[in-house]
Amino acid sequence: MLSSLPLQPCSSAWWTLFCFPLMFSAHGKACLDLPSTFCSLHLLPSLAKVFKDFPMFILPELSPSLWPISGLSMANEAHPCPCDIGHRLEYGGMGHEVQVEHIQAYVTRSPVDAGKAVIVIQDIFGWQLPNTRYMADMIAGNGYTTIVPDFFVGQPPWRPSDDWSTFPEWLKTKNARKINREIDAVLRYLKQQCNAQKIGVVGFCWGGIAVHHVMTTYPELKAGVSVYGIVKDSEDVYSLKNPTLFIFAENDTVIPLEQVSVLTQKLKEHCKVEYQIKTFSGQTHGFVHRKKEDCSPADKPYIDEARRNLIEWLNKYI
Repeated sequence: MLSSLPLQPCSSAWWTLFCFPLMFSAHGKACLDLPSTFCSLHLLPSLAKVFKDFPMFILPELSPSLWPISGLSMANEAHPCPCDIGHRLEYGGMGHEVQVEHIQAYVTRSPVDAGKAVIVIQDIFGWQLPNTRYMADMIAGNGYTTIVPDFFVGQPPWRPSDDWSTFPEWLKTKNARKINREIDAVLRYLKQQCNAQKIGVVGFCWGGIAVHHVMTTYPELKAGVSVYGIVKDSEDVYSLKNPTLFIFAENDTVIPLEQVSVLTQKLKEHCKVEYQIKTFSGQTHGFVHRKKEDCSPADKPYIDEARRNLIEWLNKYI
């Protein structure tokens, strides 16, 4: 069906449409399942022109909330792990795997080559987790080449089936503040191979800690988003080099509100750049990744808002 659309084969728009599932509405019309984060900023006008003469497709109206995304299965709180993902997301990905010096990485090129890139840092479940790759692809759809490096450098990630009594010892071998060699390699790759001139960073849980660290040590990173991650054992983490957004959950059992309050006060005292700390009411650790269809209706707006805030922060400072 895509072959009949007025698009240049293998163009950015063509590949973007090709990667989304074909579905059927309640009225029996075929439609593409398009999340607003992919088309609200760069692609919506073009898609509207494409679809105006093809009534078999339905293009949802742009609204402040994100459109539903089928197939997501994200974090839940059933396991003792703070960022347990439950059932893995059935998602093939829009990018490809590459070798970046001593590490592997998942790279997704932006449909719009604007010289901008974002490093996406994994949680404890590793760089190949489909959930993290989905988030990277979402960011790429908004105009950024994204890369998800293997910050565990070939070592196996944590698995929900592992013995949780050994988790603290395992975590000691995965220091989120000792990733500078990998960051340096990724920065070289983005600049030399992807023509990246402005680079940001986003991380989830373990990766959120890593974001907090690199935003205090790498002035070339123009913006950072730390999603439920915090460094709390060092005074030097309050001197951010560039604008950083911190996203927390009110009912996070791993990062209590007292720690968020300390971070807020310390940044107020020491930080010289723009920052924002946003705590989402009633939410738990992992809510940004959670499948909206599995949440209560009251939680869905918070998931939408957090994802939108992430994209808006990158857009503002990169």
